[in-house]
Amino acid sequence: MAVENQNVPMLDAVCGSGVRVSIMNRLSSVDLCTFDSPEYTIFPGFCDVHVHFREPGFSYKETIFTGSLAAAHGGYTAVCTMPNLDPVPDNKAHLKEQLDLIREDGMIHIYPYGSITVGQQGEELSDMKGLAPQVIAFSDDGKGVQQTDVMRRAMRKARQLNKLIVAHCEDNSLLGGGYIHDGEYARQNHHPGIPSESEWRQLQRDLELVQETGCAYHACHISTRESVELIRQAKRDGLNVTCETAPHYLLLDETDLIEDGRFKMNPPLRSPADRAALIAGIQDGTIDMIATDHAPHSREEKSRGLDGSAFGIVGLETAFPLLYTYLVKEDVITLEQLLKLLVTNPRKRFRIPATTDFSIWDLRQSYFIDPDSFQSQGRATPFEGRRVWGKCMATVCDNRLVWLEKVRNGK
Repeated sequence: MAVENQNVPMLDAVCGSGVRVSIMNRLSSVDLCTFDSPEYTIFPGFCDVHVHFREPGFSYKETIFTGSLAAAHGGYTAVCTMPNLDPVPDNKAHLKEQLDLIREDGMIHIYPYGSITVGQQGEELSDMKGLAPQVIAFSDDGKGVQQTDVMRRAMRKARQLNKLIVAHCEDNSLLGGGYIHDGEYARQNHHPGIPSESEWRQLQRDLELVQETGCAYHACHISTRESVELIRQAKRDGLNVTCETAPHYLLLDETDLIEDGRFKMNPPLRSPADRAALIAGIQDGTIDMIATDHAPHSREEKSRGLDGSAFGIVGLETAFPLLYTYLVKEDVITLEQLLKLLVTNPRKRFRIPATTDFSIWDLRQSYFIDPDSFQSQGRATPFEGRRVWGKCMATVCDNRLVWLEKVRNGK
């Protein structure tokens, strides 16, 4: 089992203003008495299996502390951090640098990934055996493993170690220099496009390898209708596969694009037909979970328009309000279905222990998404200015208060 954070600061919590304040070691009934009212809703701690906290190596984008604080602000008490770091966690010594930071600065349970290949270069397998006891799974997220034989060997090793292969599906030979979806907006505005085939073609290859190796496999951030159907058929065939999508692929498509780096992510926003297929996938259970792919960058890195900005947006602090507002309140899915996608299914698939962690929400409260209120160092979100319902008032992890929103109007 992966090492989880057992050293959340005992005497510190963070209130809605972002100021650290001293609290009691263990919560008493007095601490949260403000929220002892039918007006508030308690949810189990959400679990996100796909986040980027950027440390070690890129702390100007995000740190373990700011990333985990952003997670707590969004009601998350468990996250899995991707390995595109410096150093890449491809051996025990490199992983230790990350684990030390998690123990020192983590506010919630943080489960790191190990990389599939050395340096995420797609050629030589990482020290998977040495990493296995302390990582949640193996992924080269951000890069698809291009060589079929390398992925085959990784799957065989992962099966021996009883670990998941978690794949970013992208065939580099099909990218053609694109950076948004190869669709109508790209053609009208003279942008090179990323074809859907670059995702689903490699997913198709991986599923054939799963059939061959018997590996347990999870597909990251699927975005195309073909990917949904491939996963659906794989499950019918009895393969040990699951997948995730992200809030932005469920709520946006290429018709929402504007010339702003806030709308650039990988995979890109696809067509309305792709979005409809993803919605159908969460309704019928083909898609197992929703992960944010929280990927913070500096303001400057996201200020260069669609062509020059870095890929990636933030999402931990907006995920539940967006999904609750535009899926549950619009009767697309039920609240029970949403909790399976955010809590039950990710914990079950990734064998993350169920806990007594929880968050307290005011579902009556409406507001407009304001990146200046984020605890993350990243500010880029395509949902800036969107009206949502539901504010996280408090989050408790391991009996410690890790988020407390300022209570207004005397409530």
